Amino acid sequence: MTTPVQALSTREAADVLGEAIAEVQSVIVGQEHMVEQLMVGLLAKGHVLLEGVPGTAKTLAVRTFAQVVGGDFARIQFTPDLVPSDIVGTRIYSAQQEKFDVNLGPVFVNFVLADEINRAPAKVQSAMLELMAEKQVSIGGKTYPVPQPFIVIATQNPIESEGVYPLPEAQRDRFLLKVDVPYPRGNEEFEILRRMSVRPPTARGILEPGRVQALQDQASGVFVHNLVAEYVVRLVLATRTPAEFGMPDLAPVIQIGASSRATLGLVAAARALALIHGRDYVLPTDVQAVARDVMAHRLVLGFDAIADNISPVQVVERIVAMVPAPTPVWNEQQRAQAREEHRYAPHHEAN
Repeated sequence: MTTPVQALSTREAADVLGEAIAEVQSVIVGQEHMVEQLMVGLLAKGHVLLEGVPGTAKTLAVRTFAQVVGGDFARIQFTPDLVPSDIVGTRIYSAQQEKFDVNLGPVFVNFVLADEINRAPAKVQSAMLELMAEKQVSIGGKTYPVPQPFIVIATQNPIESEGVYPLPEAQRDRFLLKVDVPYPRGNEEFEILRRMSVRPPTARGILEPGRVQALQDQASGVFVHNLVAEYVVRLVLATRTPAEFGMPDLAPVIQIGASSRATLGLVAAARALALIHGRDYVLPTDVQAVARDVMAHRLVLGFDAIADNISPVQVVERIVAMVPAPTPVWNEQQRAQAREEHRYAPHHEAN
């Protein structure tokens, strides 16, 4: 029987999450956005796709993140000759017992690092689809749930062309976030050389699975005002009918807009980000901060847009800039009440 985890206040939750992020940063130089989005994906119970050229610390970041957060971790190197049984498990006949035994695969852990996921063939992708969507696998007509909490963090290399199977749109849609991992800046490159060339640092554990599940539940309870929810819906609708939102030039650019998973994903990710920042309510700025990573990989652009080197990220940034966000209007009584309830910092108050 598991021991119940003591509930934390919003400020205490933000402090422990900040400590966990800082512990990852003690190993990973730079890449603050990637590390924060990994935590957002974990709190929002979503999967994360990291895309970047080789050598940008994607695998090291995921391994370090798993050490800090706690739980079991497995890395699976995807190759073109991989078969589904290599990752989910298979049935093996036992001659001694005259029956089939089930050997569960390496995905039965809390953290699955799917390295170079776009190298896997279609059958493996379909097995991953069930794993990510249902958090279970089917072996011999029987389903086996994975342990909780569970998250798939996949990496892919954007410059590879040989032996690569591009992820189908249905599978990309299963990822809550797709994070682009850039090269480190000059000062960060120097710090990488200084920190990693002698004795690489190791991270210590800050959280454990029970605490993570409690924080996930706490994040799902973060308040979302109706005006913020309507703003999320307008952002998603603008990808489907941009002309109705004053962007007729985007109509021929976007072939397929964002799905309803984007709507749910925006709210879940914004809630997680608000908790990380020590708030029990979502602001429009939280939605804007996660919009690119939640929406861009769900858009399918037309051939002309691709030929003109227009990226989905540019489209999302244009939509965020054009769709007006709700603006809170305070009278003196409401401002005083909000300051008392949420401990607003002075620079957050309107003049």
